[in-house]
Amino acid sequence: MKPAPFKYLAARSFDDALAFKAQHGADARFLAGGQSLVPVLNFRLTQPAVLIDINDVAGASGVTLADNELRIGALTRYRTLQREALIVRHCPLIAEALPHIAHPQIRNRGTIGGNLCHADPASELPAIMLALGARLRLRSAGGERLLDARDFFTGALSTALHDDEMLAELIVPLAPPRTGTSFMEVARRRGDFAMMGVAAVVRLGEDGTCRDARLAFCGAGDRPVLAAKAAAGLIGGKIEHTDIETAARSAMQEVEPHGSVHASADYQRHLAGVLTRRALKMARGRAR
Repeated sequence: MKPAPFKYLAARSFDDALAFKAQHGADARFLAGGQSLVPVLNFRLTQPAVLIDINDVAGASGVTLADNELRIGALTRYRTLQREALIVRHCPLIAEALPHIAHPQIRNRGTIGGNLCHADPASELPAIMLALGARLRLRSAGGERLLDARDFFTGALSTALHDDEMLAELIVPLAPPRTGTSFMEVARRRGDFAMMGVAAVVRLGEDGTCRDARLAFCGAGDRPVLAAKAAAGLIGGKIEHTDIETAARSAMQEVEPHGSVHASADYQRHLAGVLTRRALKMARGRAR
């Protein structure tokens, strides 16, 4: 299998990359880790006229801490995130999910920005960005804009990126004290796409009541699903058994799985309920 012919351009800076994209627009695709793009090129499911290699763009990768936020360059590879002390200390939800993503060979090359822009609804990181309330910095030759993660994913393999834009950076707010997180998924084999996955975030007050909660699912529809009603029902309670059961039932109604050869839609809904129960108990314990 070979891709259709294309023109190759190598960018050395953001200005180079954005100038190339402004020139070629929708006919151009960015090449980072290539773990999502190269297979679809080889199958000729996409046939861009131009590939813009951004692997050597200065300042496009790395993790920094500033203004009570983690800032993650879009070109940061999974392997780097997995070993980054700032991620482990300040954003354990990402650290917990990374071992579930594909296999070591893919994590060595794949980038967080490439994953988010590919927008596979079964992928873990889009759901995690929703659960964390992340913002995405999008750049073009004409300027930049910040977009909430919940507004970035518009459908299966579809995002709010304009034809002349690139994802430059992720901004993840640090969690307040007494916040607990958990990520869980069910897949046929380690590294396979999840039949269903959930990222849970809960924040407790000094008296043990829930002050804030988020539940985000992968494999649950044509995009990552934020179960707002299920999470809202937890606020003000102690996240006891009845609260968790109510949230699980609500989440099962909010997800919209399509089913697959590996799991029917009904079974995926069942998994959403099971994982919600387990993840909330884990997140609650960590918050305490």
